[in-house]
Amino acid sequence: MLKRLFDLVASGLGFLVLAPLLLVVALAIKLESPGPVFFRQERVGQFGKPFFIHKFRTMVTNAERNGLQITVGEDARVTRVGAVVRKYKLDELAQLIDVIVGNMSLVGPRPEVPRYVDCYPKEAKEIVLSVKPGITDWASIKFKNENEILGKAKDPHRAYIDEILPIKIRYYVEYVRGRSFFGDLRIIFATLYAIVH
Repeated sequence: MLKRLFDLVASGLGFLVLAPLLLVVALAIKLESPGPVFFRQERVGQFGKPFFIHKFRTMVTNAERNGLQITVGEDARVTRVGAVVRKYKLDELAQLIDVIVGNMSLVGPRPEVPRYVDCYPKEAKEIVLSVKPGITDWASIKFKNENEILGKAKDPHRAYIDEILPIKIRYYVEYVRGRSFFGDLRIIFATLYAIVH
């Protein structure tokens, strides 16, 4: 209950404070390339319930038809505005919408697309999906340059499943088992620090 109240208050205040920045990002995206401001993609939420996540669009329209569901290295699908938005994680701010409507929390395991959730070990899947997914967590901080790591792999899809995902899952499980209000605050501040450094 406290976590949901904190999510609503913090995300609501975040929208108010960041409104000018969000408007600038939306306008820049719209002016540079045709298509919607938001990118929406199916993810797996709490208890396995699917939902469509919001992100500011950083790629050309219909990018997933021309590549992977993950971003790899200097992905040619990323627009010039999108590169800046991604660098400072501004695309993730649109997920405040998902927090307000109740599909996500500010802090929690990152929501994955169904094909990658299918790769979770059974016990880990039950644990991870027992809570709402979040905008940030320790795995997000650890792999803040994930696209650069995958850009060096011969097979990015395989590298994600075999090398990165197992580590992320361990972080997710550890978070769920030891989650607390003050632990969430630590993750939020650590995320802000990681973005500016």
